[in-house]
Amino acid sequence: MSALDVFVQNKEFFKVVYALIISLICTFIVLKTHKFFHLSLHQGIRYLRNAFFFYGLAFFTRYILGAPYFANSMGILYGNVMDSLFQFFLATGGFFLLYSLIWKKVDTKKHFTSLWHTNLLFFYTLAIIITVIDKVWLTYSALFFSQIVVFLIASIISLFNYFENKKAKFLKFYLVAMIFSLAAWILNALVAIFLNWNQLILISTYLLNIIVFLIFLYGVFKSTK
Repeated sequence: MSALDVFVQNKEFFKVVYALIISLICTFIVLKTHKFFHLSLHQGIRYLRNAFFFYGLAFFTRYILGAPYFANSMGILYGNVMDSLFQFFLATGGFFLLYSLIWKKVDTKKHFTSLWHTNLLFFYTLAIIITVIDKVWLTYSALFFSQIVVFLIASIISLFNYFENKKAKFLKFYLVAMIFSLAAWILNALVAIFLNWNQLILISTYLLNIIVFLIFLYGVFKSTK
């Protein structure tokens, strides 16, 4: 029996393990950036923390709370709600990553909370619209397209930031992570839209996603130690 056969036969189990790994990485990033924010009071770190808070929620909701043995026992409605929350949290996480790069240009005052204020209302609304569109169309196309655009913009901004200050350790990791994230979203879109969820490429996508989160984790620990 090949490794691919083992994966296909135990796919749901591996999805849970995959989600646990990413959720754990996100937890470490959130805790580390939360501590660093209170030491530095850097607002970009605050929004970066929020991004991984939502990413952790996304994977935990979809692959653990929304696992088949829960979804089957709770019904189709439960599964659809978990999937909708997954898309909303995932899109929101991407928007917060982008906001962590542009906050200086759009924030005109200090906010009591970094999870909810007027500027963020646009991104929350956009995340809801993306989720509704994909639910109506029974696809992930709006999510894929929006996040490819988000990470393309984020990669370009990160590239300029890196060239402006090459001595900043985290900017290098940020740039690499954004490029890998863009590649992961493109690969996800190709697998879903053109390759009919090819299992072999899907495994590669999962591994690439884990690598992306590990790059962020390494960058956060390296920059804040």
